[in-house]
Amino acid sequence: MGPTSQDWHLRTIAQLRLRHLGCVAAAFIAVPVSASELPLPMPVKAPLPVQALVPQLYDWSGFYIGAHAGMAWGRSNWSEQPDGLAGSLNMFQRYDAFTNFGSWFAGVQAGYDYMLPNRIVLGVQADVTAPSFQSLNAISIGGISTFVSPTLGQESYSETVLDMGTVRGRIGYAPGNWLFYATGGFAWTYDQLTVNQLANGGITDMPFLWRFGWVAGAGVELPLAPNWTAGLEYLYTRYGNSTVGFANAGQTFQSDLSIQQLRLTLNYRFVAEAKPGSDAASWFALPDDRFNVHGQTTFAWLTYPAMRSPYMGPNSLPGSGQGRETFDATLYAGVRLWQGAELWVNPELDQGFGFANTHGVAGFPSGESFKLGFSYPYARIERFFLRQTINLGGEVGKLDADINQFANTLTANRLVLTVGQIFVTDIFDTNKYANSSKTDFMNWSLMNAGTFDFAGNAWEATYGAVAEWYQGFWTLRGGIFDLSATPEGGISPTAIGLDSTFDQFQMVGEIEERHELWGQPGKFKITGFVSRGRAGAFAAAVDLAQLTGQPADITAVRTYTSRPGVSVNLEQQISDTVGIFARAGWADGNIEPWDFTDIDRTVSGGVSLNGKSWGRAGDTIGIAGAVNGISPIHQQFLNLGGLGILIGDGQLPNPGLEQIFETYYSYALTPASHLSFDYQFINNPAYNTQRGPVNVFGMRLHAQF
Repeated sequence: MGPTSQDWHLRTIAQLRLRHLGCVAAAFIAVPVSASELPLPMPVKAPLPVQALVPQLYDWSGFYIGAHAGMAWGRSNWSEQPDGLAGSLNMFQRYDAFTNFGSWFAGVQAGYDYMLPNRIVLGVQADVTAPSFQSLNAISIGGISTFVSPTLGQESYSETVLDMGTVRGRIGYAPGNWLFYATGGFAWTYDQLTVNQLANGGITDMPFLWRFGWVAGAGVELPLAPNWTAGLEYLYTRYGNSTVGFANAGQTFQSDLSIQQLRLTLNYRFVAEAKPGSDAASWFALPDDRFNVHGQTTFAWLTYPAMRSPYMGPNSLPGSGQGRETFDATLYAGVRLWQGAELWVNPELDQGFGFANTHGVAGFPSGESFKLGFSYPYARIERFFLRQTINLGGEVGKLDADINQFANTLTANRLVLTVGQIFVTDIFDTNKYANSSKTDFMNWSLMNAGTFDFAGNAWEATYGAVAEWYQGFWTLRGGIFDLSATPEGGISPTAIGLDSTFDQFQMVGEIEERHELWGQPGKFKITGFVSRGRAGAFAAAVDLAQLTGQPADITAVRTYTSRPGVSVNLEQQISDTVGIFARAGWADGNIEPWDFTDIDRTVSGGVSLNGKSWGRAGDTIGIAGAVNGISPIHQQFLNLGGLGILIGDGQLPNPGLEQIFETYYSYALTPASHLSFDYQFINNPAYNTQRGPVNVFGMRLHAQF
């Protein structure tokens, strides 16, 4: 066998050291003995250690946590008694980019790997996975069979996967910086089974079922950046036969279930920066960072005690009081594509509900609750967008890395283009002191102008494109966005169509001015929008109700029309510990609101106090108020039994302004985690002077990296 590359390196180093020693000996012989006559020595760079010339390979040993997402497919074979029927459920549903439905999933994992000297890797991992939010006919990972029972007539039988997970061992080999592995172990899933007697008055049974089985698969993983590794994994899960009785139907179903998954994984490996090869192994080992990952999680719990409630309607806040919690966890992953271009994707896990399924108050008290919810964690892709920044000259500044933002060097004059699935309020109507329910005020009409009826589905996301032109102290923004097919909220979630095709759209424009007052920075913005879609006029709905004697129905009078609105927004820093904000807005009160909430007029404002002055620089106190109103014809529509996006008490004989006060204290547990306590007083909820007032108490725990 010939000499290896490492042998050649060692031989070369030995020869260099012999030559170096020979030169040093010759120099000592040539100089005088007197030390006073010695010249000042020139600095000599120490020779590189032998191991520095040998490529260092990635060390896979250690703990890690991470996230995963992918697609799933499978089958469930079933048989029924007493009729002896049988069939099979196809557990796959195609992905719909507009609704976000389909047989995709997301989850989290944690594990430990140990690499032997021969680069064989042994490990153990546990994970929990949540399917995407349920569609209108079944959960996204779920199937349905329709059949005719000899005794009960036409029926449907379905199984929906609510959550699933595994506990696995894995063994692999790491040639170079790649890790190839096999994996297997224990698998579980928590499902809901449903039998619906379609021909017998719709009698339905919906029991839950734990399934247990085994999992096997294989995967590949590689270093992506210091501390981060990414991989691709295939898993096959098999669950045994289970028998479930349906008491109302008098039937028993026996079924099995198998699911296949293809996953993308992303892991954060602790103390990886101290391991040999961590930097050298990075795919994106370039002068600038090309890969960026952040994350956040927020838990919120809100409650209100019993209040005055002489009557209730379909969208009323219950008078008996309620307590509701929400939870979410978001991954913000981005990659630089070319000069100035960033691609971002934000998968998220959500769970929970708002009060009355997010109904009963126009200025709703929890920005952490969406218009649709679910008792079990489910997956969503909240954002997926491309941003291109083009520097146009002017003063140069630095932008620090943050959520959905790379560290960048920007010029004062620049053009920013964004396209994809985004939140309109990430770009328009932003405010330093009142814009995020995760860190500051939670009331909808304080987070944004209540009249800003921005496009967005039940989770506030929509497809669109935005252009921003920064020039000196000014910024001009313009965007076009997709409107939802029908207003979000409605009477019940099952009545909501979430599909979108851009046949209804919204245009938004904004002008921003940046300034200094008494040496303190501030901003002033004017934001306008025009929504174009099949919306109803309140006057037409009122006329129809008076003619028929039926409750006002806005859906019966919808035609293709426009609804405009405009708002102003001020933020001003007073000192390094005090900041104030104010907003005011108007929207056309003759046409129904579409995607946000039922507000035609609004004024809001408040103050934010940093805890630096009392020795708690990470803490914040917020105090604010909002006054919301609707037009007279909008009031008449609600008084005739009309229903809005969030409100509708069945009548509104004595309308009044909705008045809201909110204060919070955010306590810094660590620089990256905060515990907040929140209080809101809501007078005349849903503009009804005969209801309330409502006292809302809240607690919020938020952490991010």
